[in-house]
Amino acid sequence: MRGLMNKLVSRSLSVAGKWQQQQLRRLNIHEYQGADLMNKYGINVPKGVAVSSIDEVKEAVKSAFPNENELVVKSQILAGGRGLGTFQNGFRGGVHIVKADQVKDIAGKMLGQILVTKQTGPQGKVVSKVYLCEKLSLVNEMYFAITLDRKTAGPLIIACSKGGTSIEDLAEKYPDMIIKVPVDVFKGITDEDAARVVDGLAPKVADRNDSIEQVKKLYKLFCERDCTLLEINPLAETSSNQLVAADAKLNFDDNAAFRQKEIFALRDPSQEDPREVAAAKADLNYIGLDGEIGCMVNGAGLAMATMDIIKLHGGTPANFLDVGGNASEGQVVEAFKILTSDDKVKAILVNIFGGIMKCDVIASGIVNAAKQVALKVPVVVRLEGTNVDQGKRILKESGMTLITAEDLDDAAEKAVKAASK
Repeated sequence: MRGLMNKLVSRSLSVAGKWQQQQLRRLNIHEYQGADLMNKYGINVPKGVAVSSIDEVKEAVKSAFPNENELVVKSQILAGGRGLGTFQNGFRGGVHIVKADQVKDIAGKMLGQILVTKQTGPQGKVVSKVYLCEKLSLVNEMYFAITLDRKTAGPLIIACSKGGTSIEDLAEKYPDMIIKVPVDVFKGITDEDAARVVDGLAPKVADRNDSIEQVKKLYKLFCERDCTLLEINPLAETSSNQLVAADAKLNFDDNAAFRQKEIFALRDPSQEDPREVAAAKADLNYIGLDGEIGCMVNGAGLAMATMDIIKLHGGTPANFLDVGGNASEGQVVEAFKILTSDDKVKAILVNIFGGIMKCDVIASGIVNAAKQVALKVPVVVRLEGTNVDQGKRILKESGMTLITAEDLDDAAEKAVKAASK
């Protein structure tokens, strides 16, 4: 999600004294998947083919673009800044306009390689597919987005007569060029709403009525597919006087997965943190961080407090992990597998206040996890609440080498000390 969207639709939270991006429950899909979806709604998009091997590249150039002299080769990762990115093999740029006979060579330098951009972090993301697109003759570039706005409690359309470059810079330099059109979620988009958007885009050659229809189709897609973000940068005009979505980013509400099965089948786990993918499969609430103390806690509030106290004692949390109030032994085992898969973790702190979640269930899960996972780091356990005596007895009789704590402050202090050894 680009910077302006961050300001409009996301919030940040302070985790243990360090700012972290709040986890957003949304599905992100690749550019080629978004283009295919928009095409189904009658939205103008460049002709393109996604390929995953050199053989597919050669076949696509031959069959889909037999008369094209130049093509656009776009690496497909779920992160922005591809054009200015650098591959770990030294190749620069994740987007290239090249002669048709050079496509195979350029695609070969991208496929299977790790692309690092300003949004991926230093670890980068693997390019499993490249998107081959026709090269359009663009005469004007604009910016268009639909997002959800808390203030108006509904969809908000954002438009700017300039695009193809950083919308953050435009917002800072030319704030008057950006218009925002709230849409009544009950009435839907009206011709007047769409016309205001088109006036804000100020197309130079595209037909006004056709442009209004394109805006309405984009809004229809946004609503029918439960989008949380639909961003097109640039929304361009071609030399043939057509309005085209030249590059698009779409996010979808995870809460709508039950009715958007076709969309959620597009999820690409290879682009996500493998720990978070494993946690989602086990129905655990997990967010990976950069510290050295792995945390397993029940309840989001207690998890936040645990991370804060770890920081207070001089440590840093490696994750947020809430097993919830109804976790099974199996989920506890999976939680331990996720924690121990992180090489940065030097100690694990288990902090359970048993209410709905019973301490004996957590204890049994810890013991079973130890049988399946080689626990190479010290484990600090603080149990309190429902069935606490049974839980402590299970841990004691297991023969495991555990560090027990009487309260949260004691647990955090011992975890930080254990991690520093």
